[in-house]
Amino acid sequence: MPLVPPNALADVFELLISAYEADEEGSTLIELMKRDWQLFSHPAMDAAHAKELLSEILDDGEIVRKRFSPSSSFTSTGLVQWETLREELMWKNRYFLDQAIDEDRLRDLLAFLPADDMPDVWYRARIMTGDNPHSIEEMGAPPPREVSHGRANPPGIPYLYVGSKPDTAVAEVRPHTGEKACVADFKIKGALTAVDLRNPRQLVSPFLLADAAAIGQLRADIPFLERLGDELTRPVLPRGAAIDYVPSQYLCEFIKKRGYDGVVYRSSVSDGINLALFDPSRAVAGAVDIYDVRGVSVQIERV
Repeated sequence: MPLVPPNALADVFELLISAYEADEEGSTLIELMKRDWQLFSHPAMDAAHAKELLSEILDDGEIVRKRFSPSSSFTSTGLVQWETLREELMWKNRYFLDQAIDEDRLRDLLAFLPADDMPDVWYRARIMTGDNPHSIEEMGAPPPREVSHGRANPPGIPYLYVGSKPDTAVAEVRPHTGEKACVADFKIKGALTAVDLRNPRQLVSPFLLADAAAIGQLRADIPFLERLGDELTRPVLPRGAAIDYVPSQYLCEFIKKRGYDGVVYRSSVSDGINLALFDPSRAVAGAVDIYDVRGVSVQIERV
C-alpha cells in the first residue's frame, strides 16, 4: 500500500477540524475523531501514538492538547423525522402519510454507504421438514402468493435473503438443535449496487467532502443513519412481524426506488452479514448442501 508523509494530509484534516469549535469543556480532537468518524481506531494505535501522528499531520503539537466540540451550527432533523414517521407507519397510516422526511437528504446520505468488497458467494438456508432435502429450485425466493412479511419485503413481494456464510444463513432461520438444514449457494449476476447499513459511522468518510459545512452536517446526520441500520437488525418476534417490520420495509422500498439492487445489514444472530436482494432473478443458484445443527446458543439478560 502506498505511503504518504503525514504533512501531506494537512489540508484534509484542517478542513475536518474546521467543523469543530474550541470548547474547554469538550473533548480532544483524537477523542472526537475516534467517536465521530472512527479515525485513529486501529487496535495497534494507542492514544499517545494517535496524538503524535495528528501533531505531525497538522505540524502543531499544541492543538492536539486543546479541547473542542462539534460546531453548534449543524443539527439534524432526520432522526426525529424518522421516529415520527415510524410511529405513523406502524399505528396510524400505511399508504397516505402525514409525516414527511427529507427524501433528498436521505438519498444523498445513502450514497455515502456503498456496499463494497462484498462476498462472491452468498448462502440461503431452509430447515428440512422430511427425509428428503430441498431441491435447488426450492431454495430461492418463494412465489409471490406465498411471501409473508419479511424484514425488507412487504407480503406478496419476494426478495431473496442470503447470508455471507453457511452458518449465517442457517442461524437466520432460527433452527433447533438436532434439525438438518439445506444450504444453497448463490452468485449475483452483474455488479451489485447495494446500500451497506452495517456500520454507517465506520463507512462514511468526511474526506469525500470539500466543504467544512458539508462535513459538519454529515457528522450531525450519522446518528440518523445508525438508527436506520438498527431498524434492519433489531430482533422481531414472529407474532409481531406484521407490524414491527413495516418501518424497515418502508426504508427498503425507498432504497429500491433509488435504483439500488439491495441492502446489506448486520445479522442479529451470528457474526456474518446479510443481503436482501430486491430482484431474486439476479441470483444464480449453485448446489445444495446439508448441515446438521449441532447446537444453538442462547443469551439471556434479566429484565
